[in-house]
Amino acid sequence: MTSSLKVGAVIITMGNRPEELRALLDSVAKQEGDPIEVVVVGNGSPVPDVPEGVRTVELPENLGIPGGRNVGIEAFGPAGSDVDILLFLDDDGLLARTDTAELCRQAFAADDRLGIISFRIADPDTGVTQRRHVPRLRASDPMRSSRVTTFLGGANAVRTRVFAEVGLLPDEFFYAHEETDLAWRALDAGWMIDYRSDMVLHHPTTAPSRHAVYHRMVARNRVWLARRNLPVPLIPLYLGVWLLLTLVRRPSRPALKAWFGGFKEGWTTPCGPRRPMRWRTVWRLTRLGRPPII
Repeated sequence: MTSSLKVGAVIITMGNRPEELRALLDSVAKQEGDPIEVVVVGNGSPVPDVPEGVRTVELPENLGIPGGRNVGIEAFGPAGSDVDILLFLDDDGLLARTDTAELCRQAFAADDRLGIISFRIADPDTGVTQRRHVPRLRASDPMRSSRVTTFLGGANAVRTRVFAEVGLLPDEFFYAHEETDLAWRALDAGWMIDYRSDMVLHHPTTAPSRHAVYHRMVARNRVWLARRNLPVPLIPLYLGVWLLLTLVRRPSRPALKAWFGGFKEGWTTPCGPRRPMRWRTVWRLTRLGRPPII
């Protein structure tokens, strides 16, 4: 089955991975079906040389991951309206198969309420998928596709009607948890999210803590996420669980200090508009295996 849904792709880059970016763009160009229009956003940096036909946007400053991706979305018209589906791909990733875009077209055409697809990330050398890259609590079998409650930011496809209905990614998050914020808003609006093990992005195995701001941003944005999206009774439950989990993982003293600094910042700084999800959405998340307290 071939679908006529139009697909675009957004890639943000800091300009420091020119070879990886070119390999990713080549893998996008090799996708079966209609050609994919690509926008590469230089997030506070020049964009390396790209193939003819690839559009580029160079930002004078780094707007963070959600801010950079939002610029890419708007390059396809308001809320990405010039296309039906947008792929979001890390600039050091690589589409492992040539039929990924066509599988996306088929999946969205077959299910009108499917809003987001999360791809499987696999190490290009070992083929291993890290547990943290399976967006559900039961992550032991990465080869099992399922409905989920969140998605992976640099390996996904989004129906652009979702952006038109619930808004773009939260610019103010800069880095961490922006996908869950969008996922919760989409689920509250009635959209569904699928994890697909057959849609693969090859990506080197890395630790998220490689980012200097990791611990502070994770803590701050976790508080913002709760303040923006959860019913009031669930906010202390959700944040209390994550505080306990953080302590159990026994981070280093500097990491813990940064985490608590971010946690405090999350309570004392503006988090953006508050739109608490409905209780029926809480129940839906629970039935999908991840109640919004974990």
